[in-house]
Amino acid sequence: MGKAANLVAGLKATPAVAGRCGPPLKWAGGKRWQVPHLVPLWERHRDLRLVEPFCGGLSVALGLMPERALLNDVNPHLMNFYRWVKRGLSIDLPLLNSKDYYYLYRRRFNQFLEEGKADTAEAAALFYYLNRTGYNGLCRFNRGGEFNVPFGQYKKLAYRRDFSEYTPVFRRWQFKAADFSRIELDESDFIYADPPYDVEFTQYSSGGFAWEQQVCAAEWLASHPGPVVLANQATPRIVDLYKSLGFHLVFLSAPRRISCTGDRTPAIEVLALRNLDRG
Repeated sequence: MGKAANLVAGLKATPAVAGRCGPPLKWAGGKRWQVPHLVPLWERHRDLRLVEPFCGGLSVALGLMPERALLNDVNPHLMNFYRWVKRGLSIDLPLLNSKDYYYLYRRRFNQFLEEGKADTAEAAALFYYLNRTGYNGLCRFNRGGEFNVPFGQYKKLAYRRDFSEYTPVFRRWQFKAADFSRIELDESDFIYADPPYDVEFTQYSSGGFAWEQQVCAAEWLASHPGPVVLANQATPRIVDLYKSLGFHLVFLSAPRRISCTGDRTPAIEVLALRNLDRG
């Protein structure tokens, strides 16, 4: 594998490039811990456009700080929030850590969805409030399309009202809400892909994210001629799949949040790498 083999063979965590802003939302499965491992891979390619097909909470993009980026997620409410943040979102709603306010705002948000106002600035503000105040920052909808995460019962919360500091960071970042297979790529794009992990109860969207989609995503990424970093939990079938497609695998010990059983044993995750030669 030439230069790429030499690069990944000695892959070590390096201090992340200090970003101007931290992630504005709480988001399950955030990959901020991976950023120090990604920096040495990204630095050789930082003149390229960063593409994230599953961008989630933006911890990787805000850690790497690309000049240009295409950031995609299938969740349209998440992407509507980012688009309004790019425009300098300012929230005028009362932001209180209150059960009464929470359910009032949840009803209002669901009313916006029913009335076709999900792309408005107020919908973005309500989404931010629900994310900060709801249980574990979850984003979950029932079969009728209603947001149904319960109140989080935090003792103390800090809210942000002014998002203008993100405007210069997001200036050349494009936000898209679509299935990953519909993203229009340039041949030179640097892709960091963090699909829903291969675990038993994956519920990425209303249709879930089945094994067939894991395979489809891996094959789609393997066909890209530019640099690719693909992250997933290192289950046996994921390892076999990525090896069969010619990825070079690097295994990392991931931090694990406290589970319902109290288990904090580090999980083993894999970075699957392709096309990292340069010059």
